[in-house]
Amino acid sequence: MDILTPEARAKRMSLIKNKNTKPELLVRRMIHRMGFRYRLHDKKLPGCPDIVFRSRKKVIFVHGCFWHRHDDPNCTKGRLPKSRQDFWEPKLNANRDRDWQAEETLKQAGWEVMIVWECQCRRIEELRAALYEFVAGVSHAKNPGA
Repeated sequence: MDILTPEARAKRMSLIKNKNTKPELLVRRMIHRMGFRYRLHDKKLPGCPDIVFRSRKKVIFVHGCFWHRHDDPNCTKGRLPKSRQDFWEPKLNANRDRDWQAEETLKQAGWEVMIVWECQCRRIEELRAALYEFVAGVSHAKNPGA
């Protein structure tokens, strides 16, 4: 049972953003500090990737664990709500299917794709190393700016 009224729930849900989220801003700041430059939310590419490196043919999606159904058993945010599962399950599964389709289309077009999950943003050093390795194509140990 939801503790909020339907009106209060609708108002709260309308405040949720799909761009410029805290995890996305964190990832963007990290990449910028490493000296890489990028484009944002390219609508010409499948799935409208959050961060695009056109010259490198690489994209990064920053996914919220709940909205994109993170299936890592250690992630507590990726769980399905207990109420209104008949509504949430198809909605969230459609998000995941759409993500998968966009990722596959990009890969078939020769793009490299990285998914950063919201829960990964808690482990800053691991995330920084993974981002550097993905964007630069080399190990984090070789990054003097990190």
